[in-house]
Amino acid sequence: MIIRNINTSFQKILKQYPILVMTGPRQSGKTTMLRETLTNYRYVSLEDPDNRAFATTDPRGFLKEYDNQVIFDEVQQTPHLFSYLQSIVDENKVMGQFILSGSQNFNLMANITQSLAGRASIFKLFPFDLIEMKKANLLSDNLGKIMTNGFYPAIYNRNIDPDRYYSDYIDTYVNRDVSQLINIQDNRAFRTFIKLCAARAGQLVNFNDMARGAGVSHTTIRKWMSILETSYILFTLKPYFKNYSKRVVKSPKLYFYDTGLLCHLLDIRKGNFSPSHSMWGNVFENMVVCEYEKQNYHFSQLREYWFWRDSHGNEVDLLYPTSEKVNLFEIKSSTTISEKMFKGLNRFAKNAGDNTGNKSIIYGGEKDQLRTNYQIKSWRNI
Repeated sequence: MIIRNINTSFQKILKQYPILVMTGPRQSGKTTMLRETLTNYRYVSLEDPDNRAFATTDPRGFLKEYDNQVIFDEVQQTPHLFSYLQSIVDENKVMGQFILSGSQNFNLMANITQSLAGRASIFKLFPFDLIEMKKANLLSDNLGKIMTNGFYPAIYNRNIDPDRYYSDYIDTYVNRDVSQLINIQDNRAFRTFIKLCAARAGQLVNFNDMARGAGVSHTTIRKWMSILETSYILFTLKPYFKNYSKRVVKSPKLYFYDTGLLCHLLDIRKGNFSPSHSMWGNVFENMVVCEYEKQNYHFSQLREYWFWRDSHGNEVDLLYPTSEKVNLFEIKSSTTISEKMFKGLNRFAKNAGDNTGNKSIIYGGEKDQLRTNYQIKSWRNI
């Protein structure tokens, strides 16, 4: 059993809130983690037609049967339960009484915001992070293989061929979730859109350009992208422009939550991926940015990440501000360090002055270095 990093903060908060919510992408390991770590809790899947019918037709009887220390999986299938849960936890005031799990963030969060505000603590579990991979001895020496295999637990737990897994994942989960949220009349255009997103990983989002490529309106592109975000397929990183240089780019950058899925959409197969590939740098940057996002949620760091780029092309790939400083990360897929890698960090630091915090280079090499003004960190040691 692989102990997920999120479990430490999850167990702590279990004693402080009556309801805990576990969400994240499908197949990221939510059910496995909950059932393996909360062995004294009963498990009820609301994907099961009988359970869903019981909860729908007789919610009071259902919650009388499952009244304490229960995991309700795919709870977004029964949205009417949330109001009943509110009444129960307000009356009982028992901490850790219910665990709610679900993959459709849009429906799940809408109901939590409406009925369970202040009563529920929300966790997001993503596919394995690098720390978990290293602890489980799953991290290959081949970086190209790591990026194409991706980080979904089933690939490693069941030894599934990644090409087959991601093909099935798109057909079984992506299309299913999307079709439940919106009516897509042209599946071919939507598949073209997803591939356009993959081709733009690590780049600025241009809705009009993507609309032309997919043959739909830019309004439709915005709607589709929002759905992929709420389904945990991709996310956007916002530009940081607070107080530093008004002449900055203000479009977000696009990233996928898993490089295996990204590589599959880019038609990179069988681990046939090397630094000579035109998308190597983009996929590497995607992996690193996503790794920081995953650890942010798995360790409950409560950080907000941004990127920065000015009108002259100076850029910092990733940053997060604290109350006093702004910490900077430049991401380079090269295995060697060169002085030009520091250009964006130095430009930002010149603008920010004393507000600049740690400056780090995350690169494709193996050894860490600690320099006077910079930290050089291997991707393995994020």
